[in-house]
Amino acid sequence: MSDSVDFIATVHPYDRLKSEDLARVAGTFTHRHYPAGTGIYQVGDRLPGLYLIRTGRVRVTDRNGDSVSELGPRNSFGERGLLRDGVAVTSATAIEDCEILMLPAADLRALIRDHRAVARFFERGRGPEGRGARIATLKVGDLLGRRAPVACGPDTPIIEAARRMREAGVGSIGITEDERLVGLLTIRDMSNRVVAEGRDAGGPVRGVMTPDPITLPPSALGYDVLNIMLERRIGHLPVVEDGRFVGMISQTDLTRVQAISASGLIRDVAQAGSVAEMARMTARIPDLLLNLSRAHQRHEVITRMITDVADAVTRRLLDMAQAQLGAPPAPFLWAACGSQGRQEQTGVSDQDNCLILDDAADPDDPYFGELARLVSDGLNACGYVYCPGNMMATNPRWRQPRTVWRAYFRDWIARPSPEAQMLASVMFDLRAIGGEAGLLADLQQDTLQAASKNSIFVAHMTANALKHRPPLGLIGGFATIRTGEHRHHIDMKHNGVVPVTDMARIHALQGRLTPVSTRARLQDAEAKGVLSGSGARDLIAAYDLIQTMRLDNQADLIRAGRRPDNYLSPGDLADFQRSHLRDAFVVVRGMQSALGQGKGMLA
Repeated sequence: MSDSVDFIATVHPYDRLKSEDLARVAGTFTHRHYPAGTGIYQVGDRLPGLYLIRTGRVRVTDRNGDSVSELGPRNSFGERGLLRDGVAVTSATAIEDCEILMLPAADLRALIRDHRAVARFFERGRGPEGRGARIATLKVGDLLGRRAPVACGPDTPIIEAARRMREAGVGSIGITEDERLVGLLTIRDMSNRVVAEGRDAGGPVRGVMTPDPITLPPSALGYDVLNIMLERRIGHLPVVEDGRFVGMISQTDLTRVQAISASGLIRDVAQAGSVAEMARMTARIPDLLLNLSRAHQRHEVITRMITDVADAVTRRLLDMAQAQLGAPPAPFLWAACGSQGRQEQTGVSDQDNCLILDDAADPDDPYFGELARLVSDGLNACGYVYCPGNMMATNPRWRQPRTVWRAYFRDWIARPSPEAQMLASVMFDLRAIGGEAGLLADLQQDTLQAASKNSIFVAHMTANALKHRPPLGLIGGFATIRTGEHRHHIDMKHNGVVPVTDMARIHALQGRLTPVSTRARLQDAEAKGVLSGSGARDLIAAYDLIQTMRLDNQADLIRAGRRPDNYLSPGDLADFQRSHLRDAFVVVRGMQSALGQGKGMLA
């Protein structure tokens, strides 16, 4: 019994239960063993409860045999059907020897009813951003994703076609001649036309395929896919462009588009039992960005959701580190700065963080150094690469008691050297992530007040903020990068977003404004009279356009199977896009000039 309690206490959301509730819940789980290859349940089965993997791995497939996911320890499955009508909507098979804990359905519903943390957990993934993908209005070409179509010729042996489907993890294959689609073969066809009729698996697929299947072009809408699948009762729909077979849409593809949401990733991260599991989850962030971009979500929504995943990863790593190291010797706060601090992360982000310790803590205590190392290494493994400037809690300089942090800010304000300006710019974006949030609150307020009163410091910060200039050329064009890998591109981060971010920080400093995100700072600056209404609205509109085009470009790179970056080629834009982008840069440069002239910028 105690063994089960110890394990379940490491699984979210049960780790939020009080000890007495946890012990009671642990006693309701039953233990089941499934050897590798054993079916756990099938589509349409009545589910007895929620399954929780203790050891081993499980593959979940849809009714067409397509793989939906592969799950490992601490992952739950079966909740989708269980919480709907109690009937399984997927099938689950043990792919390794598995020890499974099963929570009876009645006990799960009681938990959801009585514990808000449990209810929130099982309601995640059904929120607005999950539904917001709006499959019906997406184009079929967007639904296809990055997977190459699986195809074979009509004379291919049936058994070979089956092998190709298995290797690709798909439930159908296109039958082509010179890239022209002539037929379709699905796992259901294999079952009904080959196995059930006792056909020779060495025979050609032309004898069992569906000839001349219904198809759609990439320009069709998801609405068309849904209608055809429902009307024809089919689970796979080939996509053809100019006579060529370019891909296959399955019911699983539709499910995946809806399933990859910030809430779903956060839920999975909260359940992760290892850094490797979390790394598999954060590898799906590009798909999240792509789905949100397809759904035409606003840039601040996209970056907020992506940052929420990073926050969840950080908190889970902090929990795992403390489980390994034991209770901390003194209270601490893990804070993020940079894009994570501003909640503006995109598809490419490094880590910027620090530890603010209680004044009673010893900054040289090995505990905090090891905590920082475990969390920072974990973030790096999850794709949040080490900060090139070593602005991380692993650096003893950024792992200090609050009195030391207060002295840092006081010295930066009193003696605004180039390094002080740079550090202050980064640290003014601090945001509490895990630990004692109160360690930051007073520090931020006091620093804002002291900084805003020092006109020399503000002038130096203003000069520093104006170093990044929009990429405007001399004769009405863009000043693109001249050499190297990104020749003829513009840097949408350093020459597009950063100039606005820097100005927003200055206005927040001048007005003692507490918001941290760029857009919120500009809105608050307008509301508090720090910026004129027209100036604020123009700058916000310019920022919106620049950030949106930056994210759209990242989504295009992801769609093409490439890593997202911040480099955009103006030559790839339509004339009106280039014109609007240039207008946005002109607004930013004009606001920079006004800021420099109006606030005594130092030479």
